[in-house]
Amino acid sequence: MDPLERLLAERACERVVIDFVRRLDLGEPSSVAELFTEDGVWEWPAPGDGRRSEGREALREYFGSRPADRLSRRIMSNILVTVTSADTAEATSYFTTYRVDGYSGAMVPPGPPVQVGHYEDTFRKWDGTWLLASRTLHLPFGGPTTRLPG
Repeated sequence: MDPLERLLAERACERVVIDFVRRLDLGEPSSVAELFTEDGVWEWPAPGDGRRSEGREALREYFGSRPADRLSRRIMSNILVTVTSADTAEATSYFTTYRVDGYSGAMVPPGPPVQVGHYEDTFRKWDGTWLLASRTLHLPFGGPTTRLPG
């Protein structure tokens, strides 16, 4: 792989990482399933709660089940993509999540983040497009989602 091809692959994978959180926070959460391969996997292994969704339909259902009144914003950083072949790559990225339930459209006073962790991702290039093959959540800092009064 020449340096330009590697750079383009890294950028495409970074874009998937950023698009994932944009869709969760500002778009249609269930649409993140389109960023995965047909057999893609999202999981939160032990010491997490053991959740695992496999396949686009299961991913669409899982991410689409978020409460309609949830307001979230995620900050992604330290995105490191390593291209392992012409059609595969790996990445690690860090995130901070601010989130409340019961959102009605008004400005919400800032509070501490409810999650700080990282993702370990694998990517596959399919039909010219880089997609998530797997996304594994690691969450060393987490707490409950606050419900706004109302």
